[in-house]
Parts: sequence; structure tokens; C-alpha cells
Amino acid sequence: MMILFNDQIIPKDQVTISFEDRGYTFGDGVYEVFRLYRGIPFCREAHMHRLKRSLMETRIQLPYPMEKLEHYLDQLITTAPQQDGLLYLQISRGSAPRSHAFPPAAVPVVLAYCQPLPRPVQAMRSGISAITQPDLRWLRCDIKSLNLLPNVMAKQNALDHGADDAILVRNGTVTECTAANIMAIRNSIIYTHPANHLILHGITRNVVLKLAKEINREVREEAFSSKFLARADEVFITGTTTEITPVTTIDQKPVGNGRPGPITRQLQAAFEVEAGLE
Repeated sequence: MMILFNDQIIPKDQVTISFEDRGYTFGDGVYEVFRLYRGIPFCREAHMHRLKRSLMETRIQLPYPMEKLEHYLDQLITTAPQQDGLLYLQISRGSAPRSHAFPPAAVPVVLAYCQPLPRPVQAMRSGISAITQPDLRWLRCDIKSLNLLPNVMAKQNALDHGADDAILVRNGTVTECTAANIMAIRNSIIYTHPANHLILHGITRNVVLKLAKEINREVREEAFSSKFLARADEVFITGTTTEITPVTTIDQKPVGNGRPGPITRQLQAAFEVEAGLE
């Protein structure tokens, strides 16, 4: 495996990161995950825009221009043998003696790599199970930061209870899942939480909202409750690695008739066209 490490593309075993790197000691950094379809990053511009925003919000400055980073990423992709997979990019604030305040002389560390990842075809066809649990994350979920411990714990709790994922609920309001946005359909209307500080502004989420309007489905970006979710006709999650995956059971109760619904199927078909996968 080849790794982009700062401004070089080198073999994985040549990468060395200091134990004082703030990504390790504080989770002080941001990241992006790009889906590669036939070797091409899907929605690349949108991902780069979100990366810029995360860097700005965390006050991390790239060690070189964004255009150079994009050039390095292009070079990295050419080293990857797989055509379908993901590109992971991480930028930490850099290495410095441990102190909470921003270190004035630290140089951000850039790390990126590609890895194979098949499309979740079976899950998209059959649907997944989920449980609801409290959203215990911090209040800046709009920043794609390295602080993912609550997400990790929620995901593991779901697996421990025999479910595939966890639907997070904050003060009675459904926000998102552990690594994906969530949408609920009731009376043919698609609902999803507004893109504010309580959820990640998902790239696939935005694609799906656009596609929904193109196929003349009404969309409402408004918060909904866990009680509303329990009465939904269809539920699905959206994400870079999950695409559009139906949720067929929640808290061991079927969603609708317990099978992926027609609007979800319609959106899946539209997404395949959008991504050039048909």
C-alpha cells in the first residue's frame, strides 16, 4: 500500500508519525472519505469543499496550497490497484508537546491512502436492522473531525444487541446514525434533519435530496422525533460507503412491511445513474 505522507507518496512501512502528534493525543484533526468508482472520486468537489470548511472551523492550515493537495491525491489514486474502493484523507494539527492550547509552531500532518471497498449490494437489497440510542456526541457534528469515540461506542453497542447500526436520538429528536445520515418517509414525503451543527453535512445526503426533487418527491428538511420514526413507511441511511441503504427493522420492529420500500428503490436507481453505475 502506498501512502500520501505530507508531500510524499511512500510505502506504508516507511510512514513514521510522532507520538506527540495531536491527532493521537487529542483527536485534533479532520478527515474526509471519498468513494472511488472505477478509479474516480465521486462528488470530489463537494468533499474538498467540506474539507476546507472543516479546516477553517478547526483553524488548521494546510502546509501547502489546496491545489497541491489535490494533485497529490490524484497521484495517490494512480498507485491504487483497485478501481472501486475508498480514499481516506486525514489532516492533524501536527506534532507538539502535549498542551491543550494550539501550538504556534506545529506543522499539520497530511495522511491519505486508498483501500478496496465493495459496494454494500446485499445490504442495499435486503435492508439493515438498527436500534435507537441517545446521541452523546459533542455539539459540532458538522465538523468532520477525528473525535469519533461516541460513534464507535454506539456502533459497537448496536452490534452487541444484534443490530447493524444505531440511530442516534438527542432529546427525543432523531439526528443521524453512527456513520451515515438518516431519512424517513411518511405519506410519500421524505424527511431528514436540517444540516446544522447537530449532524454531519453528508455529501451523499445532498445528492439524495437533489435526486428526490428530480423524481418529484417532496422533501422536508426538518427535525422529527423517534415516535415519528417508529411510524415511518420507509427509512434509509445515506453515506459515502453505505450509498442508500434501507433500514427494515428498528428496535426489533419492522419499518413499514419490513422490506425496502418503493421510494427507497426509486432513489437507489436514480443514484446509480448519477454515479455512472447503471
